[in-house]
Amino acid sequence: MRIHRLALMAGALASLLFAGTAHAATVSAPAFKPVLTKNPLYKAGKLGIQTCEEPPVNNGSVDEAEVYFSSVMDCLKQAWAPVVKKAGYRFSNPKLTVITKVGTKTACGKFPEGAQALYCPNNKSITFLLSPEIVEEPRNLALMQVLAHEYGHHVQQLTGIGNATERFYAGSGTRALDGVRRSELQAQCLSGAFVGRVWDSLGRSDAEWGAILKSTHNFLDLSSIGVKVRSGADQTHGKDANNAYWLQRGFKSESANACNTWAAPKAKVL
Repeated sequence: MRIHRLALMAGALASLLFAGTAHAATVSAPAFKPVLTKNPLYKAGKLGIQTCEEPPVNNGSVDEAEVYFSSVMDCLKQAWAPVVKKAGYRFSNPKLTVITKVGTKTACGKFPEGAQALYCPNNKSITFLLSPEIVEEPRNLALMQVLAHEYGHHVQQLTGIGNATERFYAGSGTRALDGVRRSELQAQCLSGAFVGRVWDSLGRSDAEWGAILKSTHNFLDLSSIGVKVRSGADQTHGKDANNAYWLQRGFKSESANACNTWAAPKAKVL
């Protein structure tokens, strides 16, 4: 989740009506700037490390979480630094803050309800909410994947993609939503690339990655009562099926090469 200084979109979009997808499958991607569609990041090769040692997490306390995140952040730095530099950009590591309650002040405003983590481009920082669910299941692979997603937004910021997408986050309407989804799904793909690159070193089961692919990314799901309304998360972050699609593309490629959502047909970014 990327929060910009000009807009917080997810909550306000909860009432937008579902857009049909039958025609979308035949519609190609709209024209975007070369920094989005032809970024050198896509040709920079596989991520820089293949090993990431996860520290033990037993009780989900803030202290334990901070140790875990610090370790994973170091892995993310080693993974992305050489790739970003090879693409011709300057690398810097984002700041990480762990919080325990919604509404905590960040450089991009108050931490929004419904989010697990956010990236703020104003000061290139990641804020992660240590919610009760995470405390109860501290070994959940989502800890790593969500952090890697926010780090993906940082990579976008370092490579010019972030600046080029600000107008989408600040805007409204179909075009803006399409751009926001492409940005969020790209961050998903970049997170998948990281997890896939270090997967063999994690000692985790394939079922755990499968659970990530099957998880929901919507804050509001009314499909069970037949209401055709897309949730705010669905509008801005894409359908579950497309989240799984881009996560798996990144996981298999272990690079940003598979993450060019800006050239993808609309059906893959709904």
